[in-house]
Amino acid sequence: MSYTKANYADGDEKADGMFFLRETLDCENLGVTVIDADADWTGMEHDHADRGHEEVYYLAEGSATVVVDGDEVPMAAGDAVRVAPESTRSLHTDEPSTFVVAGAP
Repeated sequence: MSYTKANYADGDEKADGMFFLRETLDCENLGVTVIDADADWTGMEHDHADRGHEEVYYLAEGSATVVVDGDEVPMAAGDAVRVAPESTRSLHTDEPSTFVVAGAP
């Protein structure tokens, strides 16, 4: 089949409101995650240096801050931020927010 379709809620919910879609969509290299977060939600600080995965965080709605290597980057709906594999990153929402996160080597 040349495509795979799924609703994000069909993904593997790894944490409250965090849906991983890589396996659901049968992706070979691309990881896709949807984060439906309440106000004042904070994600775990992490990096992907061990796997060489860069990530793009797209804020579909709401307002938030992504902290990259200690630098606070404010985001409004429609903003996207690319983060290098070796950089640490974490998210914090100011209001209910929806992110789409894509990552790949």
